[in-house]
Amino acid sequence: MEVLALIPARGGSKGIKRKNLVLFKGLPLVVHSIQHAKVCQRVTRTIVSTDDDEIRRVSLKAGAEAPFVRPRELAEDHVLDLPVFQHALSFLAEKENYRPEVVVHLRPTTPHRNPSWIDEAIQLLLEHPNADSVRSVSKPSQHPYRMFRIGTDGYLDPVMKHEHPLPYLLRRQELPDMYYYNCVIDVTWPKTIFEKRSMTGDRIFPYIMHPDDVIDIDSPMDLLVAESILGGRV
Repeated sequence: MEVLALIPARGGSKGIKRKNLVLFKGLPLVVHSIQHAKVCQRVTRTIVSTDDDEIRRVSLKAGAEAPFVRPRELAEDHVLDLPVFQHALSFLAEKENYRPEVVVHLRPTTPHRNPSWIDEAIQLLLEHPNADSVRSVSKPSQHPYRMFRIGTDGYLDPVMKHEHPLPYLLRRQELPDMYYYNCVIDVTWPKTIFEKRSMTGDRIFPYIMHPDDVIDIDSPMDLLVAESILGGRV
């Protein structure tokens, strides 16, 4: 089975300048995701989609492929993942007649990722062929039942009032399990990307992770926290 790990790594970034090349534990962020994919048992090919020459050179040196340069119009900060993945898969199909059966999305902003998690997430999709995708999720640190909007009248308005009349008064043990998308691993079928024109579809199977295992770097503070937490880890 052909399983493609696709790592999108554009050159621009607002939160951290040249974020995908920022060193973390001695390696550029993008290299960590390349290494994760390269040692997975189920991943058969690892490709980096980038518009940036330096990221491309670093990725090739780390053992990834970069058979195309991402068009500039697909490297702007407002561009979603879907057209980036459609471009990559279309290029591979047209130029190489290569059509993977499963696509894994690995973000460079997650430098802590056990390769076995990727294999497990792939296996979950294979075991649930009616699912459109698998996404990694974790329990949130702040429960949505205790969240509010501020209404036009200036008063607190419970976000989850449609689930319970006074959701914020429930005891901790009464709160239902809820999960947020943690951006660590996505696994999907190519048909979800092209036929449903979506990275997830509407039938998403969860890969549940412990919150302590989730590191997502989007800001300088995130980087400092990650270095502090993972500084002594392998």
